[in-house]
Amino acid sequence: MTNENQIKEMVKQSYSEIALQGGCCGAECCSGIMNDDYSKLDGYNPDADLGLGCGLPTQFAKIKAGDTVVDLGSGAGNDCFVARAEAGETGKIIGIDFSEPMIEKARQNAEKRGYKNVTFRLGDIEKMPLGGTIADVVISNCVLNLLPTKDKIFHEIFRVLKYGGRFCISDVVLVGELPDKLKEAAEMYFGCVSGAIQKDDYLKEISNAKLLNVKIEKETQIVIPDEHLAKFLSPEELQKFKDSGAKILSITVTGEKCKCGPGCC
Repeated sequence: MTNENQIKEMVKQSYSEIALQGGCCGAECCSGIMNDDYSKLDGYNPDADLGLGCGLPTQFAKIKAGDTVVDLGSGAGNDCFVARAEAGETGKIIGIDFSEPMIEKARQNAEKRGYKNVTFRLGDIEKMPLGGTIADVVISNCVLNLLPTKDKIFHEIFRVLKYGGRFCISDVVLVGELPDKLKEAAEMYFGCVSGAIQKDDYLKEISNAKLLNVKIEKETQIVIPDEHLAKFLSPEELQKFKDSGAKILSITVTGEKCKCGPGCC
């Protein structure tokens, strides 16, 4: 098994366990460090919020009534249900996740609410179980940073978007370097940190996928408590990291696919 596949398998196992235990608990999760407050949004239901996000991707997605929205790494369905509130009864919401327990939990949540236009598909977002040019909007919340081949995902986003379609992704990126001990810590990986890449490289990957008008709509520094970092770093290493000026950022990025049709982009 390649290192990339090992990472994906570890992430899948971790998030399957979160689904089975009914939420994110423990220091290895994003919850309490960087997830935004959904509670006042239409469509929000606490049963579907496992505390795994790092932003509100629907906030800048410009979802309209009747839109087809695809959510990458849909988890228990939280962002899908918020997107449904904006797309309405005539919209179509499709969640994709590679964790079977997450898909099952999301389907149960949709069934409890009687949502007929929200579906969840088991699949890999690096090779989506979808046809091309079907989505008006693609959203994702703190998922791409967990996977090692982000370039494949952005090319897949381009493929499934309609011409003139748009995306809005909340994710974690870096400015400066993390200490090696943090990069190597599996706990930090599942905490959505050590799998992140440099902000400039992240934006370059989006541009390489021929997605246009890329804009950072929101940027927030994530501050990990010293007591958590001290599990991995000595006092001297912790101080050196803080003095380095390196930053962990939550960003929400938007962009779009060209409007002019096949052959133009």
